Amino acid sequence: MSAPAITAIPAPSRQTGFVLAWGFCLLFYFGQYALRSAPGVMVPELTTTFGLTTLGVSSLIGLYYYTYSAFAIVAGASLDHFGAKYVIPTGILITALGAVLFGLGSESGAEAGRLLQGAGAAFAFTGAVYLASHGFSAAYLATAVGFTQCFGMLGGSAGQFAVGPMIHGLISWQQFWIVAGLALAVVAVVVLIWTPSGHDARPASAGSLLSMFKPYKTVLTNPQSYLCGFTAGLLFLPTTIGDMIWGVPFLRDGLGVGYIEAVDRATMVPLGWVIGCPLLGYVADRIGRRKPVLIGGSVLMLVAASAVVYLPGVMPPYVLGLLLGIGSGAAMIPYTIIKEVNPDEVKGSATGAINFLVFTLSALLAPAYGWLLNSLAGGGKLTLGVFQNASSFGIGGIVLAIVLACFLRETGRANRPIVRPIPVLKALT
Repeated sequence: MSAPAITAIPAPSRQTGFVLAWGFCLLFYFGQYALRSAPGVMVPELTTTFGLTTLGVSSLIGLYYYTYSAFAIVAGASLDHFGAKYVIPTGILITALGAVLFGLGSESGAEAGRLLQGAGAAFAFTGAVYLASHGFSAAYLATAVGFTQCFGMLGGSAGQFAVGPMIHGLISWQQFWIVAGLALAVVAVVVLIWTPSGHDARPASAGSLLSMFKPYKTVLTNPQSYLCGFTAGLLFLPTTIGDMIWGVPFLRDGLGVGYIEAVDRATMVPLGWVIGCPLLGYVADRIGRRKPVLIGGSVLMLVAASAVVYLPGVMPPYVLGLLLGIGSGAAMIPYTIIKEVNPDEVKGSATGAINFLVFTLSALLAPAYGWLLNSLAGGGKLTLGVFQNASSFGIGGIVLAIVLACFLRETGRANRPIVRPIPVLKALT
């Protein structure tokens, strides 16, 4: 009698598979962040091609965040319900299709493409964190999450410093989007091959497909989840809106900096994230505390952002942007906290929920900021004074984030009670 076939992957190989899949998913995260930030260096081209105003360009670019925030919920629920094997590659292919549509050169195609990019990109970070939480031990999770965001922001930086010269020399801006879409399609195939099958054990359920959203009841009835989401969301705004959309126009129109230098200086913020995300994540893991690192990074961010806007000549031009980016790395710490204040079986949904809260803020405030700039400028030219007046709201958002962080629960290991064994004789008495 022959032994039954073994279909499960041995535990060590399975864990290694998740780590490898996480590594390839980082390429997806890198690519979608590059696509997120790339429009910031082609504002004149988009304005000319589509005949858009300042508000129109901001609204077109901001469409990304509407579907990103909505599909963050879908991504988290899908990962918890189906696992990562087919969910993440599907998200990559949706992003790839959106990139190709954006590059076709029509306004309707660009709008549809931007919406698809946001929908597919919602699976990038959520998927990477899901894979990391299965491949790494809890002791290194904050470091892995920080490194994940580091890789994403490296893509955000490349979406500016690499794409800017590229679309003004090697290829047209339309060709860039089509090539990016094709490259992402290749990444989808690789992620599909390396991601282990299956997911966390789930009780059998005869419910409808809507049952996969049940974990959100656990996450969204926890007040700490909202504190994590709004704290991270407010800390994200200076990069998602301030730098990635309006960083280059601020430097060009507000400070009179040339295009190439403006692009280079704007890339310092995401480059700072490349340093700050893993660094602050490592420090939080090392000292076993989340809140002091979160608040400290936020204070650095507040000081640097204020200097960038109101005292642009106080330090060498590239330093302030880099410091702002390093401090902004603190925005990733609530992503670790929300996983630690919720049960293990809702890992994907916890990440989906915080992504929804974070990017709903960006979706609502991206066009609002464009409208504010347009109103302050009276429909005319953007000046330094216009940017300074509008930026006071972003500075206030950082202050509010620091206040909210004070109410977060400390989840680091240093705050957990030490369980000491009870002596046998004492236990018997």
